[in-house]
Amino acid sequence: MSSLYIARSTEIAARVLGGEMMIMSARDSTLFNLNEVGTAIWTAADGVTPLEEIVERKVCAEFEVEPAEALKDAESFVKELADRGILLVSDQPIKSAAPAL
Repeated sequence: MSSLYIARSTEIAARVLGGEMMIMSARDSTLFNLNEVGTAIWTAADGVTPLEEIVERKVCAEFEVEPAEALKDAESFVKELADRGILLVSDQPIKSAAPAL
């Protein structure tokens, strides 16, 4: 399986409120509230770090979860956000990613 690279879309508004990441899609004004794991993935989505590495360094290092399970869950989470236009997903590094948070 090839690596997945993820980047935050530039067509969103995002803020941390009360320790949780709130994201609003410019596409349809839908509001998303990310939990701690989702926020860790979101903030690490720089377009150049493979999802597998993000899961290993951020999710598995900070939360008690097995790497295979964490990666499977992260891939599902990323797909959902990509389907909503919140994240960009590619099998190659994404050069036009949103600036780091």
